[in-house]
Amino acid sequence: MQDGQPAPGTPLTGDGGVVPRFSPPQVRPSTVVVVVFTVLAIAAGLWLLRELSEIVQWLVIALFVAVAINPAVGWLSRHRVPRGLAILLVYLGLILAIAGLGALVIPPLVQQVNALVDAVTAQAQQPGGLDQAVEDLATRYGLGGYIDALREQVRALPGQLSVAAGPLLALAGGVVGSVTAFITILLLTFLLLLDNDRFIAAGLTLFNPAQRPRLRRLLGQAAGAIHGYVNGNLVISLIAGVAAFIAMTILGMPYSVALALIVALFDLIPLVGGILGAAVAVLVALFVNPVTAGLLAVYFLVYQQIENNILQPMVYKRSVSLHPLAIFVAVLVGAQLLGILGALLAIPVAEILRILGAEWLAGRAQETGGTVHGPHD
Repeated sequence: MQDGQPAPGTPLTGDGGVVPRFSPPQVRPSTVVVVVFTVLAIAAGLWLLRELSEIVQWLVIALFVAVAINPAVGWLSRHRVPRGLAILLVYLGLILAIAGLGALVIPPLVQQVNALVDAVTAQAQQPGGLDQAVEDLATRYGLGGYIDALREQVRALPGQLSVAAGPLLALAGGVVGSVTAFITILLLTFLLLLDNDRFIAAGLTLFNPAQRPRLRRLLGQAAGAIHGYVNGNLVISLIAGVAAFIAMTILGMPYSVALALIVALFDLIPLVGGILGAAVAVLVALFVNPVTAGLLAVYFLVYQQIENNILQPMVYKRSVSLHPLAIFVAVLVGAQLLGILGALLAIPVAEILRILGAEWLAGRAQETGGTVHGPHD
């Protein structure tokens, strides 16, 4: 072998050097144990969250309600009303408001719902009455195929009534469960409001004292986002219901109280709620007068533009700063995870995540010497 030549089998680098042999990193048994226990802990946490999902939902709702009514409780507390009594007074005020609204709405609502049922029943009992109305709608709007399928379902209903006992029992159980959930949420909300300062102080003790003022500020911003969105959503829904009632009354629509209540309730759901409520009202109007239905559809188109471009920016300007695309995605994700509840909570949760993300970016910018705007810049 000549001088300068490497021994056979010795790997070469591009510059003639010797490539060091690869040796795999040594994994300590303690590291394996930590990884395994971490994975198991995450899996156990996800399983526990799934098993306790209903209780978690109650707690989340109670938290949002507590944040929404905390300013009223705080105002009473600052005027020397004991906090427990202040919470009960706010509860009493809400109950009286709901009862007063019910006294105004429920009697005409029941009357109009009964009238609607009687009208549909009378139409169905006439020879060919319901079929003729269906045929007229199918011919006018080109819905023949859909109407035929719907007719078959309606004709099959009498044979299906015998198997309805099970769902009815399930419905009764659902009502009992709803009452239980309502009482539990009220109790959780009361406890959260009663000792909220103590809960916050206990949570802050888990963090570095230097970070506590910053965390307290972030909690205040998150609470402001929840409070502003919840109250704003209620105000906008109330406006939608009142405006729909006025429009339907002007157009001479029957059942205007019942339909306006439906519009207001649906309007609580972000993005699609207004469309769903309008669809119900227009569908009922089709059976009354097609011209009225057309005018009502035009009204809802105009109102949705006013709500989306004027009312919502005006009401939410201090509580929600999300891009429309972010709102759309958040509502889709929330609805997929928790249904209607998830859709209702999606926007304030997304706004809280935006606040936290902006704060994190601002902190990173300070560390690196850059400039990033804070959550409300």
